[in-house]
Amino acid sequence: MIEIKQYNLDDAAKWNELVTISKQGTFLFNRNYMDYHSDRFADCSFLVMEKGRISAALPANRKGDTLYSHQGLTYGGLLTTERMTAEKVCNIFSELNILLKEMGIKQVVYKDIPWIYHRIPAEEDLYALTNICHAQLVSRDISSSFSLHDVQKFTESRRSGIRKAVKNDILVSESQDLAAFWNILNNNLTAKYDARPVHSLDELQLLKGRFPKEIKLYMATTTDGEPLGGTLIYETPNVVHTQYISASPDGKAMGALDLLFDYIINKVYKGRNGYFDFGKSTESGGTVLNQQLIHQKEGFGGRGVCYDTYEWKI
Repeated sequence: MIEIKQYNLDDAAKWNELVTISKQGTFLFNRNYMDYHSDRFADCSFLVMEKGRISAALPANRKGDTLYSHQGLTYGGLLTTERMTAEKVCNIFSELNILLKEMGIKQVVYKDIPWIYHRIPAEEDLYALTNICHAQLVSRDISSSFSLHDVQKFTESRRSGIRKAVKNDILVSESQDLAAFWNILNNNLTAKYDARPVHSLDELQLLKGRFPKEIKLYMATTTDGEPLGGTLIYETPNVVHTQYISASPDGKAMGALDLLFDYIINKVYKGRNGYFDFGKSTESGGTVLNQQLIHQKEGFGGRGVCYDTYEWKI
């Protein structure tokens, strides 16, 4: 017999424990990460209890009569323990839909956790979405990933960039200078899209302070210390993910990112368990493929992994 209840602040420690032991949990679901933007997203998460113990959790927020899992995160989805079975997951979604109807929720938008993040197979939710919720796939983004146990030879265009960077004496290393990186990122987004980064500099500094082992910055600089570009890495149990990548005009001209990723992939992470994920190369809800961006990522060996969003009516 399962019981589903709404999450409240008193459940934080138990929630975080479930995230740690779950089949597909990452630090993005830790309450110290999720709650940094609680002023923008009205939390409506759920805990699944069995015999008084948490067996599953659904990170979610509510906006009007729609439940999202989760609007403020790259992915959402049901978090489950290793003992969770397909039958139980189907029961969870059946009971959840009844509860959501009582709460006045009319539809659910569900961003599934891509399989590369699973410590062990954990796609019971996808079966339940189709057969219990009759959900529809409403958007599909594509990312570029590769196994860190099977790093491929870079394409000639990427190797050419590396040679150019070496010729320009570019230096690459881990860095703590978030401000320098954020300024490059912000300048690029402003110039190209008239937009700003999803995270403010203050938010990035806050999150990196809370998760120093999971959030790491790598930068490329001149010998004089001028920042040329970098990437902000999110380390999770099974995936090394590039949350942001950006280079200045000089950095692009000198191949800074090619040398930086050669260092990160072949010196820092090669041989580690799991996958390296460059993130999405799509726009407009997945309908527009940024061909130049994905070509660059594929040049490092990345191949397609989909980030899917489902929707169903209550």
